[in-house]
Amino acid sequence: MKTDSYFHRLLGGGNFRFDKLIIEGIDNEAVIKFHGPDIIKQETCLFHRDISSGNQYLDLLHSKVKTSLEEKKALPVVRFADGEYAFYRYSLECNGLYQQAMNVAEIKKAMPSHIEALKRIASTGKIAPLIFPGNAQNKKQALFSFLLRLKKDDTSIRFLDFMAANGIHLTGENYIPFYVVYAYLASENFAHLLDGKSLCIINSDFHEDSFRKWFEAFSTCPQLSHVAIPDSYVATRWDVIRDNILSRIPEDAELCLVGAGIGALQVCVDIAAQFSIPAIDAGHVMNMMNGLVDKSKGPRLYTIWKGR
Repeated sequence: MKTDSYFHRLLGGGNFRFDKLIIEGIDNEAVIKFHGPDIIKQETCLFHRDISSGNQYLDLLHSKVKTSLEEKKALPVVRFADGEYAFYRYSLECNGLYQQAMNVAEIKKAMPSHIEALKRIASTGKIAPLIFPGNAQNKKQALFSFLLRLKKDDTSIRFLDFMAANGIHLTGENYIPFYVVYAYLASENFAHLLDGKSLCIINSDFHEDSFRKWFEAFSTCPQLSHVAIPDSYVATRWDVIRDNILSRIPEDAELCLVGAGIGALQVCVDIAAQFSIPAIDAGHVMNMMNGLVDKSKGPRLYTIWKGR
């Protein structure tokens, strides 16, 4: 079946393929047991043609973050999944674990700033969308309305179409799989890279002792600081609170971990640009570091390393 979707042009052109994300040392068994076998589908993700394995993606991200730290280069890294996909199709289904928008009018008002941030991250950072066979299904036309109840999830396709319509394209340089970010942030390599570095946490709920214990388990000790950010509506109100947040980040910050829901895109892009550092959307791994795993309503794939 022919389609004009940007996603299918990516696959059809041979630049991307679906493959299983295998990262040596990662143990997903507990996650699958908790959520059920259906989540196994998410272990298959989009790969660029130049990447042969999950470990190669992991090494690539580590190299990018390390270079950003050493050479003072802006590197925003942001993940995109169900909430973001809803937001960019102007749906209040974006209000999941956290409130993102009061109404559709707020989303529409904020959208030009989000599109600009997407363009900036496409040229300077890493876009990490959750794309797997389960959310990249065509919705077939049906002659009878009852057939429409057999829902097919095309949310990642629609997100990529939205980006392409605004001149934003996935490339081997700017794309990385969603779960590679989780695996890297939970890894020994990341913890050791931050030993002695100035790490600023940008979120709404900071438990310093938990963060210290997390890094101590790897025998590392970053210098921690924290900037509080609202726990809701950052996605639609960042333009209002931006200056206040940026002004409170220590000038010597070398890396920022961000927890801001859908607003993480703008937060990471602006922090990375202003301070010339990596700014990474940490999501669930931040909850792990913070001792608040329950906030994520269960464990997530690619966050549990064997022996930890």
